[in-house]
Amino acid sequence: MNDYLELIKQAALTKSLASEEIIFYISEGSFRITTYCKNNIVHFVGETCSKLEIILLGKVAVERIDESGNLMTIAEFLSGEILGGNLLFSRNPHYPMTITVKQPTVILEINKDRLFKLFSDNHEFLKSYLEFVSDHAIILGDRIKHYVNKTIRESIMCYLDYERKKQNSNIIKLGITKKALAEKIGVQRTSLSRELAKMRDEGLIKFDAESIKILTCDDAVKGRS
Repeated sequence: MNDYLELIKQAALTKSLASEEIIFYISEGSFRITTYCKNNIVHFVGETCSKLEIILLGKVAVERIDESGNLMTIAEFLSGEILGGNLLFSRNPHYPMTITVKQPTVILEINKDRLFKLFSDNHEFLKSYLEFVSDHAIILGDRIKHYVNKTIRESIMCYLDYERKKQNSNIIKLGITKKALAEKIGVQRTSLSRELAKMRDEGLIKFDAESIKILTCDDAVKGRS
């Protein structure tokens, strides 16, 4: 219990709650701790959202399967982030995509009645909740816009451009397998490898198992010589 209590106190959304409050809410059932193993499903497509969930530890992914059967990772959420915040009070509170555990994960569930009470009694909690909901809506919107209805090459370039800015380098350290990268982009592993090979042959990139280098004009010329 003490370990979970510390994790709850560290989360941005619940840090304003006193330890005594948290312990009481857990004891009377309005807060509940749930643990998941890797590859467990937290929510299926179409499942009703009936509670707010805070990731205390681990990582989950929002995923969808497109018309061709490709698995696309829309977004990943880590410790301190929330699930269901943008659905709970919707007129259609159903998960539009599957949520899958990527690492062993601990989640705090807060039921709807307790959430309403916290909104009324704790304005700092309410402010944090509204910030999270707004930020997550933007993240999901951006990810969907980047990957839906794009060619494989356009999706790869979107990913590389994002990582180039994030890492401040033309050499993108992957940190994930090609299979995981294919899931992020929403294509088959073989389709990704084929397109990367084409881009390499055209002098656009160089790559190995751990990184992809975006070539400058000069590098591209050298790559063809």
